[in-house]
Amino acid sequence: MAGTKMGVVGCAGRMGRMLVAEIAATDGCSVAGGSEAPGSGHVNQDIGELAGIGRIGIPIGETAEKVIRDSDVVLEFTSPEATAEHAELAASLGTAMVIGTTGLGSEQGDRVRQAARSIPIVWAPNMSLGVNVLLSLVEEVARRLGPDWDVEIMEMHHRGKVDAPSGTALALGRAAAAGRGVEFEQVEQRARDGITGPRRTGDIGFAALRGGDAVGDHHVIFAGAAERLELVHRATSRAIYAKGAVRAARWVVGRAPGVYGLKEVLGL
Repeated sequence: MAGTKMGVVGCAGRMGRMLVAEIAATDGCSVAGGSEAPGSGHVNQDIGELAGIGRIGIPIGETAEKVIRDSDVVLEFTSPEATAEHAELAASLGTAMVIGTTGLGSEQGDRVRQAARSIPIVWAPNMSLGVNVLLSLVEEVARRLGPDWDVEIMEMHHRGKVDAPSGTALALGRAAAAGRGVEFEQVEQRARDGITGPRRTGDIGFAALRGGDAVGDHHVIFAGAAERLELVHRATSRAIYAKGAVRAARWVVGRAPGVYGLKEVLGL
């Protein structure tokens, strides 16, 4: 097998299948393997057949360790706890990593950052080029408009998404906070219910909508006196995330240990 060997942990999920197909279709890359949890019903199936690209002679395994060991870089879009565990495993094996999992708690995030002391990790809440340009725009707009403009972030995803607000929405909030030079945790307002009182100046508010098969919509609203500026990104196919993740995987192999984002991958 030629090229950069890429493994996919959680290869039977929607993103996992897209990642396998994108790796196989990308020049200079090869599918090293994939894993699924024991009892998932997909173990030992041909990974190519599951991804809809035809049989490629690689059975799906039930342990992440073999996939990580056999790969130059492993791609991970699973659950927060599994991601933290696999980052530690990748660090012990010296395998680079691309993480698109969202919803990691502070302890899980700390474990990923600790792993990145040994290996290079691209960790991005959204692998879309457009979203990453949006992140840069939001930071710049927040810097220029200042705290007198209220910032509200609204996102909508499909009914099956389990975390809210989305990782991308939170990243947009952090970008706005960075532009203002404030600590995000001091100004985030994730939910409103009941008699909440007037809006606190400087807060960054969030609204999360769920329904249907929406891939991912993000609206960042800067509301001033007598005017509003709205920045919007709509994703219509998850394929954009697979393309971005594979691009990140090609980029990260051979880099120095550390946590990187799509901003570095894309040179933004």
